[in-house]
Amino acid sequence: MGEKQPNEKLGSWFTRSGWSKGELARQVNRRARQIGAHHVSTDTSRVRRWLDGEQPREPIPKIMSELFSERFGSVVSVEDLGLRTVVQVTTVGSGVDLPWSPQQTVQAISEYSRSDLMLNRRGFLGTSLALTAGAALIEPMQRWLTPGPNGAPTPILAAANGGQQFSGRLSEPEMQLLEQTTEMFRKWDAQNGGGLRRKAVVGQLHEVTDLLQETYPETTTKRLFRITAELAHLAGFMSYDVGMHPSAQKYYVLALHAAKEAGDRPFGAHVLTDMSRQMIHLNRGEDALELIHLAQYGSRDTATARQQSLLYAMEARAYSTIGEVNRCARAVRLSEDTFSEIRETNEDSPNWLRFFSYAELCAENGHSYRDLAYTSDRGVAMAKAAEPLITEAVDRFREDGDHVRTYAFNLVGMASVRLLQREPEEAAKYCEEAVDIARKVRSERLNTRVRKTSEAASRDFRGAPGVDRLAERVVHDIPEFVSVV
Repeated sequence: MGEKQPNEKLGSWFTRSGWSKGELARQVNRRARQIGAHHVSTDTSRVRRWLDGEQPREPIPKIMSELFSERFGSVVSVEDLGLRTVVQVTTVGSGVDLPWSPQQTVQAISEYSRSDLMLNRRGFLGTSLALTAGAALIEPMQRWLTPGPNGAPTPILAAANGGQQFSGRLSEPEMQLLEQTTEMFRKWDAQNGGGLRRKAVVGQLHEVTDLLQETYPETTTKRLFRITAELAHLAGFMSYDVGMHPSAQKYYVLALHAAKEAGDRPFGAHVLTDMSRQMIHLNRGEDALELIHLAQYGSRDTATARQQSLLYAMEARAYSTIGEVNRCARAVRLSEDTFSEIRETNEDSPNWLRFFSYAELCAENGHSYRDLAYTSDRGVAMAKAAEPLITEAVDRFREDGDHVRTYAFNLVGMASVRLLQREPEEAAKYCEEAVDIARKVRSERLNTRVRKTSEAASRDFRGAPGVDRLAERVVHDIPEFVSVV
């Protein structure tokens, strides 16, 4: 009675990882140091006891969840590893199920951004926040569609509606400067990756939430909430780009709340679109599909043709992740048809939507077909369908010059298509060009794609000169992910 049983779940993941017990112990210790848990010091014998059924103490279960999730490119929860669930204290700003009210939204963003700034280390979320998926994620997000109380003044506007004097003062030039700064950060991200200016964006977000502690006329308040939503979304995207997935999800959720307070349905749909993109990256296609359908439904009366085209393209990406060939192809066609209906110029679109050009459309749809080559039984046909689209994207982004990281992603995409067509030398050539860019931008997401493509090339075509050269370059030029500032 009471004898421990081997942890078969952990053992299965451990075997598939290819790690030795010593390597897992070293990674746990390294991650623990990154998050300030200096009391953690494990070794091979301790790992053996975990495999035999011993339950490690916090923060080790969360650390192991992060390590295995990064190893496999999809969410591996504490429960998946057969480790006990740790009950976390519920506080304002924790998790994704937050109250939909302006005061609590401001409080949550202020507290979370302050914590991010103070705890300047990649792993600080490892002991306080985990990635949320499945119903625990989708159900709270559905409340985005719920209208607020009819006629009830929001707490932030209550003072104004009660006839009291506004406490906040913001001139039009100051408001425009805030909007211009947000756009500048967005351009920096596209050119340099999320790791270079992430902390600056978080700092600006925190400053704007300080402004929202004051009272303003309703139009000013909504405008400030719109800026807050854009900054929180950008902080989320940058966190996602550098591999901080729980943090990215948290900022996305906060951005969605701020967009609701701004009354900006199109931007709220855009936040959900990037939440879907993150789930695709983590190989959670069903969650991605739920999120994109929620975005489509919520913006059905407000989205422009450009945004509708983006939504269809991301729906196709979600379908490709789960191998739905016909539904993916239908969404691709709808994205192309809708894009052809765009009447506004790029300059007439909101700043946050201008990135979605014809090159981006080709990139998304090409990658949908490329993914179907892996997830369906029509690999060769799907690779052939992907090639002209990704080629078009590569050519256009090469001429563009402003979206450096996106250009590199499409180079990697083309490399994977060439591998599917068993052309290793061509694949290596494209991937080496992506390595040149990855050295200059700070994007762990890009680094991961490059590493995986190089590993796939070496697995199937080791000995080919270009493939071996690529493998050597990746080892020397793509460093292991370290803490970002």
